[in-house]
Amino acid sequence: MDILTIITVLILLSTAFSFFNEKLIRLPGTIGVMAISLVVSILILVAGKSNSGMSATVTMMAHSINFSKILLDVMLGFLLFASAIHFDYKKLKMLRLPIFILSTIGVLISASIFGGLLYLVTIFINLQLPLIYCFIFGALISPTDPIAVSSILKKSKIPPRLNIIISGESLFNDAVGLILFVTLLGIVHESGTTTLTSTIKLFAQEVIGGVVIGAIIGYLGYRLIRSIHDFQTIVLISISMILCISLIAGKFHASVPLAAVTAGLLIGNLNFGKGHPANEHLNQVWQLLDEVLNTILFVMIGLQLIMMSFLNNYWLVGSVSIVILLFARLVTVTLPAVFVLRKVNFNNLAILTWAGLRGGISVAMALSLPPSTYRETILSATYFIVIFSILVQGLTLNKVVSALVKKT
Repeated sequence: MDILTIITVLILLSTAFSFFNEKLIRLPGTIGVMAISLVVSILILVAGKSNSGMSATVTMMAHSINFSKILLDVMLGFLLFASAIHFDYKKLKMLRLPIFILSTIGVLISASIFGGLLYLVTIFINLQLPLIYCFIFGALISPTDPIAVSSILKKSKIPPRLNIIISGESLFNDAVGLILFVTLLGIVHESGTTTLTSTIKLFAQEVIGGVVIGAIIGYLGYRLIRSIHDFQTIVLISISMILCISLIAGKFHASVPLAAVTAGLLIGNLNFGKGHPANEHLNQVWQLLDEVLNTILFVMIGLQLIMMSFLNNYWLVGSVSIVILLFARLVTVTLPAVFVLRKVNFNNLAILTWAGLRGGISVAMALSLPPSTYRETILSATYFIVIFSILVQGLTLNKVVSALVKKT
């Protein structure tokens, strides 16, 4: 299937699902779109048994989309830039300690707890999943998803301080999760030859390289935008920045997420001068792009169900993984509060735990796993977690927040 057909069908489906949700279902935008996508995917799977033409066409399209590559190499930069451009750096700076701890040490703690507990459970249910693959699963599922988080938090009643912590954490923890994921995969492929030195080198290359590339391109973009007042050119410059970030960061094996976030924070927080059109309208354009790309992404996530090889015990592994992940998240937000910040508000900890949503980035990393005996188990369980996270946690977040805030 050619690229024009795929893009056309994706946009048509996104438009139809968004319209249907707004007109009839009225769920929060991205949640409603994904819910409809899941229902359509299930109907297609059922219709596929009758070999209908429509089922075959959509199934072929789903298989034609390299979801992992499109999200990690193309869409992620745009989505993270869009999230970061309207993020207030002063507020981020005020809460930098909890955000830094959760987005770095928190990911490592969560991945370790999740991997260790999952391994014990797999022994108990007699499922063959080696310890290293349990930790790989932990690495890809531990980072909270900035795309899912931002789309849900926009209409949530969560207190401003917690909103900043959750949003800031989600912007930065993907890089740590990706590095940990790549490092653990390297251990598997190289039979344990990955050393501390190579891990530090990878971390420096990804993190420092990503921040430097994002800062350079972001500052150059800022200077170019400030020098002109033609809004069409301003928008084209901002789009070109993200494409350059994805290209250059990919070439130098630096972190695209960190580069995009760095550039977004620069563009969003530097002043272009009194009366400059970029001060007001650039943010609005990127907010629109963010919502459109989010809708398309959640349609893609829903359609990935067609490709899933659900195992007989996927529901058991998925259900257990959800419980373990929520426990790991609770420990992750509690430890820094107790030992570093020395401030424990159990209601806030409960909100931080429930608001730790997982989304497309975890699915993309799971899909990028090389073929192995354990790939389908991890992929199915990842998809199960993401569905629960977006549909259940996303839909009930406001109720949880309202119930807990009243008690504070």
